[in-house]
Amino acid sequence: MTTIRVLGSAAGGGFPQWNCNCANCDGVRRGTIDAKPRTQSSIALTQNGQDWLLVNASPDILAQIRATPALQPARAARDTGIGAVLLMDAQIDHVTGLLMLREHRQPLPLYATPSVLRDLDRGFPLRGILSHYCGVDTHELALDNGAFRVPPLPDIDLHAVPLDSKPPPYSPNRATPQPGDNIGLRIVDRATGRRAFYAPGLGAISPEVREELDRADVVLVDGTFWTDDEMPRLGLSAKHARDMGHLAQSGPGGMIAALDASRATRKILIHINNTNPILVENSPERRELVAHGIEVAHDGMEIAL
Repeated sequence: MTTIRVLGSAAGGGFPQWNCNCANCDGVRRGTIDAKPRTQSSIALTQNGQDWLLVNASPDILAQIRATPALQPARAARDTGIGAVLLMDAQIDHVTGLLMLREHRQPLPLYATPSVLRDLDRGFPLRGILSHYCGVDTHELALDNGAFRVPPLPDIDLHAVPLDSKPPPYSPNRATPQPGDNIGLRIVDRATGRRAFYAPGLGAISPEVREELDRADVVLVDGTFWTDDEMPRLGLSAKHARDMGHLAQSGPGGMIAALDASRATRKILIHINNTNPILVENSPERRELVAHGIEVAHDGMEIAL
């Protein structure tokens, strides 16, 4: 059986964000709202409980490993349960954790699209930095809809699904996004036939994404913002959700509407920004999600396929 472990469920900066005093961040620090702190988004997949594929390497990876003892099985003097890392994009909150894994004893197996790998060579040259430490064993992901497997998970078929979103600000492709800058991940358990779709950064519902939402048993998708104007309205940024490559939950054509049309048995939002009112357990927005059968991911959540 495949297990998906949510290591981190927040967007970049985590929750509370270190320099933010919005109602959510201030409230969770003071204990005046019903909300759980969250680290930056990442999941891990396993079939045997000891060997894991890390999907995105959050800046919070060391805290996430401490909170997940199975990622450190202690079978030798130096050991890790992380057999490989797969990247969905080249965003800081999804790749910086690679630096924290630099003590790996062999080159770290790394799976990413050619576009993401180029960004990690030029815009944010992590591969060059890691070459002075453990190094990386690079595996390029094709976007031809073919299945691939990662050695820690021999009975799981994985598929890279190109998404309509945006690469990071330091990417040469920022103004002209390319296929492969951002991907979703189809996860299929070969024994049970059950499948999940993971897409923490999602700017639009393309026909390919619509098909994934229809065919998945479990979906974990972009929960960054409740409204498109969330950041400008709070005076925290001039950018709208769509400017940053995210589809807001509320409103016509939003994520709630997309998930209402999905046939998945579990619908879960992940990569939740610190400003999003769904972080508050008893908020009207959270109650609206419950009414639509939509869950909010939290650190430590486990999902069985």
